[in-house]
Parts: sequence; C-alpha cells; structure tokens
Amino acid sequence: MIRLAVVGDIGSGKSYVARQIGYPVFNADVEVAKIYKKSRKCYNKLKKALPEYIFSYPIKKTEISKAIVAGRHNLQEIVKIVHPEVRFSMNNFIKKNKHRKFVVLDIPLLMENKINKKKDILIFVDARKSEINKRLKKRPNVNLEIVKKFEKLQLPLKFKKKRSNFIIKNNFKINSVKKNVKKILEKIL
Repeated sequence: MIRLAVVGDIGSGKSYVARQIGYPVFNADVEVAKIYKKSRKCYNKLKKALPEYIFSYPIKKTEISKAIVAGRHNLQEIVKIVHPEVRFSMNNFIKKNKHRKFVVLDIPLLMENKINKKKDILIFVDARKSEINKRLKKRPNVNLEIVKKFEKLQLPLKFKKKRSNFIIKNNFKINSVKKNVKKILEKIL
C-alpha cells in the first residue's frame, strides 16, 4: 500500500484534491468532528483541561472556538487531547485499507505532528493566498481568528513545498486539478 499525503495551506483545497485521487481518504477534520460528537473520554479530558470553555456533551464547536480564540495554550491543550484519538482512528483506517493500492491522508498538521513516514508520497497543494482568503471568507462557520491561530502551528509553507514529491497548482478550476492528479498517479504507477 502506498500512502499519499496531501499537504498545503489552510483553505488551499487539500480535501478537494484528496477526493479527486479516487482512493480511500482519511480526513482528519471529519474525524475530529466525529470525536467531538461521540467520544465521552475526549469530552471528559477537555472539560478537565478547559473547564471554563467546555460545558456540554456532545462537544459544541462554539465552545472549542471560544477556547482557541482565548489563547494559544488552549489550542495546544486541545491538540494534545484530540490528536491521539485522531491518530488511533487513522491507524484503524490504514489497517482496514491495507490491501488497497493507495490510501490518501488529508491531515492538516500531518508534518507538524510527525504523522508522515519517509515512504509517504507528499502532494503539496499550492494556491494563491488572495484566492484562499476570498474562499475562506465565503465558508460558513469559519472563524478567521481561529484560522490564524492554526497557521501559527504550521511549519512554513516553503518547507512543506520543498519536502513534497509533487506540487498541484490549485487555481480552483475543477478540470486542471483533475488533470494534475491524473498525471501524478501516472508518474507514481
């Protein structure tokens, strides 16, 4: 099995690119949402670590958002508690798909949390910052203050780009992304 990991800036279109590859995708953002809804263990740990922000189960995104906006330390606490559960889910996903030719990892802090392995094929999604900002502003429920806090946790984009095996220029046009994905898969195979 070959692990393809899609990396890039927040809002650059990583999830869209990951879905275009056509193989099973592990989407960490979707997993985090499931954990907030279903993991009482995670709720208990977050309530203990951030009692002034976390009140209800299932955990509400608004409570998490308030905690993140209130301070960088809170974001680090959340990551420290939620990350092991995401990693556990990812490992189950990989085991479940071990007979597939490819699996795709769509994990925003993949390199930062040292989830990637040496053999992983990294695909960097490159998009203009002005286009990303325009698209983020249109998304419902996106708090730009939170986006900035997450950006501070990221490794520099130049570093990620340099470490990647392939770069997809995302101009947010469907056909060009599909063509680029197809070319990458042909090169890998």
